[in-house]
Amino acid sequence: MAGRYDPNPFDEGDEVNPFADQGKGAGKSNFSGGPFYTTSVPSAANSRPSPLPHEPADFYDRGAPVDIPLDSATDLKKKERELQAREADLKKREDIVKRKEEAAARAGIVLEEKNWPPFFPIIHHDIANEIPIHLQKLQYVAFTTYLGLVLCLLWNIIATTTAWIKGEDPKIWFLALIYFISGVPLAYVLWYRPLYRAFRSESAIKFSWFFLFYLVHIGFVIFAAVAPPVVFKGKSLA
Repeated sequence: MAGRYDPNPFDEGDEVNPFADQGKGAGKSNFSGGPFYTTSVPSAANSRPSPLPHEPADFYDRGAPVDIPLDSATDLKKKERELQAREADLKKREDIVKRKEEAAARAGIVLEEKNWPPFFPIIHHDIANEIPIHLQKLQYVAFTTYLGLVLCLLWNIIATTTAWIKGEDPKIWFLALIYFISGVPLAYVLWYRPLYRAFRSESAIKFSWFFLFYLVHIGFVIFAAVAPPVVFKGKSLA
């Protein structure tokens, strides 16, 4: 029978660290009288990796051109075909307009382009290029007369507006407005434009229309100047 304190046959005994003596014996000889061997452990400071080289400051050039393909070759060809089609369409339209102008010129029809007043063209007016030189002075006098009528009718609206503010009947203001709205275009259509066309073609027959309605214009001017107490006691005309 085994004793109480018999050794365990499976016990391997005390564990021995084989590197313990190496650490203690660093810098010492393993054998007396033999060659001198030493062991050393590299320090942590020497094991750091070397830093990477710095990139130059101008590594990214902001001003350098960047090649970015905008359109493919197919898109460019498609756009080119569209531009050619538009150009052909415009040329076709120009030819049509030109043929119409030539036909109108052969028929004696003059195409009038609106060019006056310059800031908002509503009528065609070109005395210097369309009226003969010996008739231009008379045409300018007639044009000045027409502008005088426009200014007088405009001033009449301002005067009747002032009278209305001071207590007069508002009907005089509405009547003055009617004078302006109807008088300005009628004067142009009835006597100024016929005179312009008569001077341009130097046709004596066309003067008859001008003389007829210019007499009406003169009669209205005389009535407005006298302002008889017929319509609203003459207060509708300043």
